[in-house]
Amino acid sequence: MVKRYRILSFLVCITLITAFMGCASTPTREGTGEYIDDSAITTKVKAAILNDPSLKVFQINVETFKGAVQLSGFVDSAESVKKAGEVARGVAGVKSVKNNLIVK
Repeated sequence: MVKRYRILSFLVCITLITAFMGCASTPTREGTGEYIDDSAITTKVKAAILNDPSLKVFQINVETFKGAVQLSGFVDSAESVKKAGEVARGVAGVKSVKNNLIVK
């Protein structure tokens, strides 16, 4: 009986450890919580860009990884590139912005 209890306890511990390791982040992969946070940041940045009267363009793509926002796509002027970066930096939760926008 005691042996079964130990084996069962061991299996439960291994299962829990495996589950927590699956949710942990690595340098190249986000954890579950980080993924949800990054999705929220991406949505906020997209909304902020669309709400800015000088940036009403649908050709700006926003991606977020561990709080670092990457902007890509096409805009009409160098001023729009700068403004999009400023808008993205102003969103709560953004740690850094990599601005890869191209003037067409």
